[in-house]
Amino acid sequence: MGSKYHEKVSNIKTKLSLILADIVTANELALEAFKTLDFTKFKEAETILSKIGMKADEVDNEIIKAFALFGPEANELRFLIAFLKMTNELVGIGDNIKKYARRMNEHLHSQCNLEEFKSSIILLHKSSLNALKYILECFGDLHACSYEDSYRKVLVEESINDDLFAVLEKELLSKVIEEKELSVDYVKVLGTLRKLERSCDRSVNIANLMMYAEQGGEIQLFK
Repeated sequence: MGSKYHEKVSNIKTKLSLILADIVTANELALEAFKTLDFTKFKEAETILSKIGMKADEVDNEIIKAFALFGPEANELRFLIAFLKMTNELVGIGDNIKKYARRMNEHLHSQCNLEEFKSSIILLHKSSLNALKYILECFGDLHACSYEDSYRKVLVEESINDDLFAVLEKELLSKVIEEKELSVDYVKVLGTLRKLERSCDRSVNIANLMMYAEQGGEIQLFK
C-alpha cells in the first residue's frame, strides 16, 4: 500500500486512541468522584463522553473511505475490520461509564448506605479501568505491542471483575431482603454496578479484536 493509505490508517488509529483516552479519563473521574464524594467529577465524566457517538461515527466513515479508496488486502483488511468493530465496543463502554456516573451520583444522594460496599465497588471499578488502560498502552504503539500479553492482562482483570461483581451481587441482594423499603433502590445500585462489569467484558472484546487484526483466525466476541 502507498503512503496515502498508511496516512489514512494512521489517522484512524489516532482517532481511536483519542476516543479510548477520553473513556479512560472519564472512568478515572467517575472513580475519583465515588472515592472522594466530589460530585462535580461525575458531571465532568459525563461531559467528556457526551459526544462519543459522533466521534465514533467519524472514525467509521474514515474506515469506510479506506475500504472504498484503497481496496486493502490480507493484514491491512483485518485491521480495518477490527477497527470498525472496535468503535461499537468503545461506544458501548462510553455509554456504560456515562450511565454509571449519572446513576452513582443519584445513588449517593439517596437513602442507600453504600459505605459497607465502598471498598469492593472501588476494586470493581479499578479492574474495569485497568483493562482499558492495558488496551490504551497497546494503542500507543501498535507495532511494538505484544497483543497476546495485552490480551492476557485484560483477561486477568476481567476475571477479577467477575469475581468482585459476584460478591457484590450476593451482598446487595441480601440488602434487598433485609431493607424492603429500599429494595428497589438497591436493585438499581446493582444495575449500575453491572455497567462496570459489562465495560470490562467489552474491553476483552477489544483485546480480542486486536489479536484478530494481528494474527487472523476467527473473531470471538463476548456477549
